[in-house]
Amino acid sequence: MSIDVGLRLQAIRKMNGWSQRELAKRAGVTNSTISVIEQDRVSPSVNSLKKVLDGIPMSLADFFNLDFEEAPQVFYTAAEMPNVGHDRIVAKLLGSNKRNRTMSIIHTCYPPGADTGEETLAHEGEEGGIVVEGELEITVGKETKMLNAGDGYYIDSRRPHRLRNVGRVDCVVVVSKTPAII
Repeated sequence: MSIDVGLRLQAIRKMNGWSQRELAKRAGVTNSTISVIEQDRVSPSVNSLKKVLDGIPMSLADFFNLDFEEAPQVFYTAAEMPNVGHDRIVAKLLGSNKRNRTMSIIHTCYPPGADTGEETLAHEGEEGGIVVEGELEITVGKETKMLNAGDGYYIDSRRPHRLRNVGRVDCVVVVSKTPAII
């Protein structure tokens, strides 16, 4: 197995958002040292590479074991978030493509009259949400509360609950749930 030290160093430097000059300054080496390593014009000794990595800071083991094959997606457009809602409720799931997610973040829109159903919901985990626009009526157990923009809720999702928009305008809620859905 051949590891391209120059490409690996360049990828790590860029991952940190640094120029060659910034990395050289942090490592206490010349700009040209970083440049020739990244261009594979020189194969650095272990000591030289260690000195450069101390400027990151990163161990030699981490340098050689860091997996660059699958760079994780960080930003998502609205079009990249699938609708996991039902009936008239639009629920856009952030990060649906992430393997081993431990939470769900959902941008939910309840049109006037929309609700999660006559039957209350109950499932494993926790759930919280903040109303961004409109009004949301939430029932948890036997308690019912009207939430307005800026208000929120945080519940043990095993408690029976129901959410509905009894207002005249769309209600937008940003929700986080564990465990992850889908």
